[in-house]
This record gives sequence, C-alpha cells and structure tokens, in this order.
Amino acid sequence: MSTYTKIIYHIIFETKYHRKVLKKQNQEQLFKYIWGIIKNNNCHLYRIGDIENHLHILTSLHPSIALADFVKDIKVSSSKWIKEEKIFSLFEGWQKGYSAFSVSEQNKNILIDYVKKQEGHHKKKSFVEEWKEFLEKNGIKYDEKFLIE
Repeated sequence: MSTYTKIIYHIIFETKYHRKVLKKQNQEQLFKYIWGIIKNNNCHLYRIGDIENHLHILTSLHPSIALADFVKDIKVSSSKWIKEEKIFSLFEGWQKGYSAFSVSEQNKNILIDYVKKQEGHHKKKSFVEEWKEFLEKNGIKYDEKFLIE
C-alpha cells in the first residue's frame, strides 16, 4: 500500500517588521529560488506571489513533509540566499511565524487568480487587513499584537 494525499496549502508569511523590501525587479529570482526548494522537497507549486512585504505560496506537500518543517526550510534557505546574493538590499529576514490554510481542489483556481492579482488587490487593502480577513474567514483566533509587531 502506498500513501496518497492531496492537501493544498495557502501559505503566507511576511518580511521582518512588515518592511516593503521585496522590490519588483528581483521578485522573479526569489520565486525561482523558492520553487527550487519546493521541487527539492518533492512538493508541487501551484502559484507563488508577493507584494513587497509578504509572500503567498499555493502548494501541495509530499506526504513525508511536515508543514512546519517545509515553511522553515523555505524561510531559512531563502533568507540566507537573499542576503548572500544581495537581491533585496534592505531585507533583514522573515517575520516569525506564518499562516497556512487548506484549499479545496474546487477553489484552487480562484486562489491562483487571487495570488496573481496581489498588486492590484493591495491598492485597496493592506496586508494586515488581508491577513485578518483570512484568519477570520477560517475561524482562527488571533492576538492582534502579533499582526502588527
């Protein structure tokens, strides 16, 4: 018997101190680097996107990978790489923690489109407003001080 899973995650994490340091001209390099991490973990990337101070990753995980280990791998490896390559000169690191939400196969394409349109979306709504909306929509209790620190 083999193990079969398909759990799609929408993972969100932000830059340290909410700083808008992920400048557009180098975002594609960051996406390719993170895609490499995802592939090396035998996971599937559906979409990645960001808007200067946070990152959205829509992915499914290989059954042998724990979500917390996966996110830690992405954050630690990409932080080190960004600093070594100096692609975002003001980048200090990623904020502690992350959010992850499960996504149904039926809603996957809606979320892919949502991630594609981050730039336009954030002209109307801040990251913190977006984050609160996701947390509340998914019934997750949160302490507001951790959203703004």
